[in-house]
Amino acid sequence: MTLFSRFSAHIDTALDALVARGALPAGLDRGAISVEPPRDPAHGDVATNAAMVLAKPAGTNPRALAELLVGELTAIGEVTEASVAGPGFINLRVADNSWRDELALIHAEAGDYGRSAMGAARRVNVEYVSANPTGPMHVGHCRGAVVGDALAALLEYSGHKVTREYYVNDAGAQVDVLARSVHMRYREALGEDIGAIPEGLYPGDYLKPVAEKLAAEYGDRYVGAPESAWLGLFRAEAVSAMMDMIRADLAKLGIHHDLFSSEAELQAEGKPAAAEKWLREHDLVYDGVLEAPKGETPEDWEPVELPLFRSTKFGDDQDRPIKKSDGSWTYFGADLAYHYQKAQDADELIDIWGADHAGTVKRIKAAVAALTGGAKKFDVKLVQMVRLLKNGEPFKMSKRAGNFVTLADIVDEVGKDAVRFTMLTRKADAQMDFDFAKVVEASRDNPVFYVQYAHARIASLKRKLADAGIAAAAPDVARLDAYELGLVKLLAQFPRTVEAAATAREPHRIAFYLGDVAAAFHAWWNMGNDRPDARIILANDAELTATRLYLADGIGQVIRNGLHLMGVEALEEMA
Repeated sequence: MTLFSRFSAHIDTALDALVARGALPAGLDRGAISVEPPRDPAHGDVATNAAMVLAKPAGTNPRALAELLVGELTAIGEVTEASVAGPGFINLRVADNSWRDELALIHAEAGDYGRSAMGAARRVNVEYVSANPTGPMHVGHCRGAVVGDALAALLEYSGHKVTREYYVNDAGAQVDVLARSVHMRYREALGEDIGAIPEGLYPGDYLKPVAEKLAAEYGDRYVGAPESAWLGLFRAEAVSAMMDMIRADLAKLGIHHDLFSSEAELQAEGKPAAAEKWLREHDLVYDGVLEAPKGETPEDWEPVELPLFRSTKFGDDQDRPIKKSDGSWTYFGADLAYHYQKAQDADELIDIWGADHAGTVKRIKAAVAALTGGAKKFDVKLVQMVRLLKNGEPFKMSKRAGNFVTLADIVDEVGKDAVRFTMLTRKADAQMDFDFAKVVEASRDNPVFYVQYAHARIASLKRKLADAGIAAAAPDVARLDAYELGLVKLLAQFPRTVEAAATAREPHRIAFYLGDVAAAFHAWWNMGNDRPDARIILANDAELTATRLYLADGIGQVIRNGLHLMGVEALEEMA
């Protein structure tokens, strides 16, 4: 049990004691009680809002309840001081031995330090990337891919059972355009001069290999054939090739999905029709006419009766059509059925979407609420676009894809770790600049370098110890001074940071925390430049050297654990 979870238990015990003696009513909801470090370390080591949360439902004054709690908490052996601040916050100071024990716990739990059972094995489906299978991944997909993958790792680490899913949009007009584009390249592979690729088709050279494969397998059979003879075949071959390319692009980022769901298969299996039937049975779909477009009505607009989902019943602005006038499914109709399918095997659904999809959030949330009776939690995380820069100026790379910068281009340019860490240095819905010069810069202004450098410095200590010829000794944690115990206090925040990031569904919080840990370690290291007695390796004191190495290794362990959640390597040496 980590220090903050242990103090949560202490506060529960203190509240139970007040209930037992009649000073507090039984059965109060304690869910909103927090146990965390005070904003100002001068106030103490642990703070709780327990009295503030419970005073009103208990019918008492917050400060009066806080004083009662302080009386209980001061009886705990590891509490050296308890005080009431402001309207009823409680600040606690913790005995030094508790921090020494926490450092021992970091070593004992190693890669599991910070792991928790908070998620209670709840099944969470995280769908991310889900790019149309019409070409390689581009920079617009990169950030969502990293955010989704890091969030999935974070949820697993905090006790959830996670399925990583990719929804393959392989039905509809865009894949027919892809097939026609491949057909042109197929004719080209057979020696025809096709000239410039017509506008509206996909122009990238990435289509040439699939076209050449089709040419080798079928010869000129489909050169002059009607579209109906080859469209299905070319579409299937093209989608398969594009998905292979997408998987390879994602692998460059260390991303692998558990499940790939096909929209075409979904429709072939009749899932949208089944969803419509269920919705009609529950009076959630009706046949009606959409309102005319707002503003000036187009000349070709005419009222058409369509099956409409009652999304206004669930907070949407208007009811939404699930089919088009030709009887084919709208994007919304297909997505509605897809989310219904996902909800069968999960307790919670999380979608990672680009910010350009913000307009569809309400209707999909309404659909999931309707189809699950509100029993399944559904959240959409919107990810803003990334602007590519180099030394602060807009940067245009070679565009092998034909008209955009690929994810592979970016990873090849700066490396997986720089891409992943940088994409997690800001909240997902905040705009981001990705500066190719900055993300590889060896300076404290580059967060990925700064954190990896801290780990590499820690790894170098053992080599320095061998070079110094200092005999091995057992650490004595009683020799850690107040400054060094302050480092342990920062490390002790890792488990609660993980839980807070998982609860908020915000993996960028791990990057922020690691930046703080790296800064604290570098400051400790640099103290030795001015004060020889503050150095980690001391030729004349093997025991203190071992003790400081023990602390440094604990810092390294926490950095490794955090980087693992981000999918970033903890380097032993810097290149």
